[in-house]
Amino acid sequence: MIGWLKGEKIDTWQQLSRKGIVLDCRGVGYEVQTLTRQLNNLNPTGLIALWVHQVQRDDACSLFGFLEKDERDLFRTLIGVSGVGPQVAMALLEESAAPELIEAIIQGDIPLLTKANGVGKRTAERLTVELRSKLPKNASSTSQFPKKTDCPTPETLSKSSLQKELHRTLSEIGYEDLEIQKAIQVASQNLRSAISSNSLDSGLSSKDFDALLKSSLLLLSQEVA
Repeated sequence: MIGWLKGEKIDTWQQLSRKGIVLDCRGVGYEVQTLTRQLNNLNPTGLIALWVHQVQRDDACSLFGFLEKDERDLFRTLIGVSGVGPQVAMALLEESAAPELIEAIIQGDIPLLTKANGVGKRTAERLTVELRSKLPKNASSTSQFPKKTDCPTPETLSKSSLQKELHRTLSEIGYEDLEIQKAIQVASQNLRSAISSNSLDSGLSSKDFDALLKSSLLLLSQEVA
């Protein structure tokens, strides 16, 4: 896995909306997709260092390069969300610098997130739901950003309260009642098999809520696909 490259820029390339450079690293030319807003700021003659994420597929190997490590790490966090691929993550980082993008996700700024090419309302909502509690841990600069408080925070929730909160959250993203109920039922059965029935019936922790939400989103995204 390639995580960092340093070399000289010997060429630039463009394929539709994708842009990048060819980086000469000791005689090997690596084709790296970069953010357009950073492309013109790259040193045209001296050495260039990029933090890299490598995507390996059966038909291709793609490299995505960033000037800052925080940007590369945020890119990796974004593509961990169901329905967010590398090009959508690049579009989000193209539209907003990392600190602004993190703040938009935590604050639930859907209009700003949907400005990025290929990001619809449902994807934007999924980003805020899945990442708002994770991003402060992944970026040192996010301690200044307040967390949204509309997700359940008590240590335990009753089974009925948890299902109502799950249903409300998924409804806000745009899913229909019937598909939500089906997804929650399957996700709950999966969780029940992982923990004791008594624990599930007496109360669940906020971690269990997060697990059910993530599992429900995965089931819903598979049905949509």
